Amino acid sequence: MLSNRRTLLLLAFLPWLPACAALSGSGGSVPRHDAHTFFASTSYAGASFAHDGRSLLVTSDKSGIFNAYELDIATGELAQLTHSSSNAISSIAWFPDDRRFLFTADQGGNELHHVYVRHESGEEHDLTPGNNLKAQFLGWCADERSFFVLTNERDPQFFDLYRYHFGPRPIEAASTREIAPGYQRELLFQNPGGFDLSGVTRDGVWVALTKTTNNADSDLYLAATAEPGERLHVTPHHGRVLHAFADFAPDGSRLYYTTNESSEFDSVWSYDLAARKHAPVFAADWDVAGYRFSEDGHWFTTAVNADARTIVRVFEAESGREVVLPKLPAGDITGVSFEQGGKRLACYVNGDASPSNLYLLDLASGAHERLTDALNPAIAESHLVEAEVVRYPSFDGLAVPALLYQPRGAASTQRAPAIVWVHGGPGGQSRRGYNPMIQHLVNHGYAVLAVNNRGSSGYGKTFFHLDDRKHGDVDLKDCIFGRRYLESLDWVDGERVAIMGGSYGGYMVCAALAFAPDEFDAGLDIFGVTNWIRTLENIPAWWAEARDGLFAELGDPATDRASLEQRSPLIHAKNITKPLLVVQGKNDPRVLEAESQEIVAAVKANGVAVEYVLFPDEGHGFRNKENRIRASEAYLAFLEKHLRLVPAN
Repeated sequence: MLSNRRTLLLLAFLPWLPACAALSGSGGSVPRHDAHTFFASTSYAGASFAHDGRSLLVTSDKSGIFNAYELDIATGELAQLTHSSSNAISSIAWFPDDRRFLFTADQGGNELHHVYVRHESGEEHDLTPGNNLKAQFLGWCADERSFFVLTNERDPQFFDLYRYHFGPRPIEAASTREIAPGYQRELLFQNPGGFDLSGVTRDGVWVALTKTTNNADSDLYLAATAEPGERLHVTPHHGRVLHAFADFAPDGSRLYYTTNESSEFDSVWSYDLAARKHAPVFAADWDVAGYRFSEDGHWFTTAVNADARTIVRVFEAESGREVVLPKLPAGDITGVSFEQGGKRLACYVNGDASPSNLYLLDLASGAHERLTDALNPAIAESHLVEAEVVRYPSFDGLAVPALLYQPRGAASTQRAPAIVWVHGGPGGQSRRGYNPMIQHLVNHGYAVLAVNNRGSSGYGKTFFHLDDRKHGDVDLKDCIFGRRYLESLDWVDGERVAIMGGSYGGYMVCAALAFAPDEFDAGLDIFGVTNWIRTLENIPAWWAEARDGLFAELGDPATDRASLEQRSPLIHAKNITKPLLVVQGKNDPRVLEAESQEIVAAVKANGVAVEYVLFPDEGHGFRNKENRIRASEAYLAFLEKHLRLVPAN
């Protein structure tokens, strides 16, 4: 439900659908595949160079659930290092000079992540032990004998900064204690409350703090860990301006941050800690979504969110010279990681018709090679569909950006039923890139329009705020007019259009069926909010520093109760007359299980077809590959029953 920009942000048996049927028409014959075939592709993420440069630490779901793997650069061999069969594991990084590595995992999707170390022997230790706490790795210290971790163990609402020392080191300070054999930690900075601790210099001298006033206004502060009571206000300003931490210079001399003070879009500025001066650094015609230095400080990267895709550039830090990257396959470059003290980088390339594949690039020679082959060989890339970026007029003439997926063979003589897909958030964004769930539906003949309704990220701050406290109204109208746009396409069956989405998108599904019951022919709600009062009164404790922004976005249940009730689909569920599928993870800390249970009961009481699929081992999203497969088959089975096979009006 949370986006990275805003505060906000299946067990029934399902028969396998035929894998050998084909779509035909003007696009030629394309085999139909079941969900298992799409999800049999392998997901990869993360890339940390080993100290000897011979391998990369990556995360993959090759085993069926995410685990840590070592990828041998010379041979391409993938060796599994962790062996979880229940909790998804995400690798963090190798240690600077040996074969230990850090990783993180939660428990059944509850989002209470801990930080763990795995030794070369295979022994694992929880470095953040305890119940009901959440921890996050924040980076390596410059001495390469320690690293930084945030945890909320002292106060569930706020994260404190700890420095972990490894290797032989005597306990020197009263605040230092052994946390595991060979690991000692000290409390480096205690959060004063009301701040997000966003970054730390590599020497541990300065921390960056973010103060969120509301969803359009935030500030950055600096505090010295030696004088935690003193804070330097870095971004004093007038009016509503968003500021966000980007990075510290490797030597700690400058703070880099994004701001939208003088533009519709985020640009990067620097703050010189000694001179107390600001300077513009990097801007584009879209939001600058990332500005980051390599660990050794030799390189830095920029990332620009350009019309639902990411453009990454690499620069040499000392000279500012841009590195000319080799020509890679079409798609977004993501997950850039540099070799410590070297001239190589690892990155992923992700396209609409290709899952993320890992590439190794030599920055001096331009030589590059692909290290993984993620797509299931049973699927030909030519059988997948590239998204088209489109814009359509909404009820008030506003141009709404969207991604349109046209099934192979769809034509005026063979019109396709359609789905309006709504992203999570609020404030999220539907983006280019491989999505096996969408490709599965398109492969079975469904057109998909992924709308970026007003309030979505990436299109400027004016567009971003057009839905503030108007959820279930203007944003819903954008979705309704998305259907109007689909109806205008001669290859779409405009009489068979469903609405579908996850998290906030799931809310939009229920809002559509409750507030505009005649506009869509079916709805698929994936862990969506149905009762804003309950959701906002049960915000997880670790979102405390962002609560004001959340209330500014949606409303405060203490003062805006009537408005929130008006926009809660559960309270108006008696209006729902169209078939509904609801999918929920039992351990979801954001959208509670009760949200889904109650909307299902209310729709059932209306005598309307409703299906409910609950995963007992998932949270807000599906980490287990088998669950993703079963969920996707549930979506398709529901659509086949309630959309494709229902006679047109």
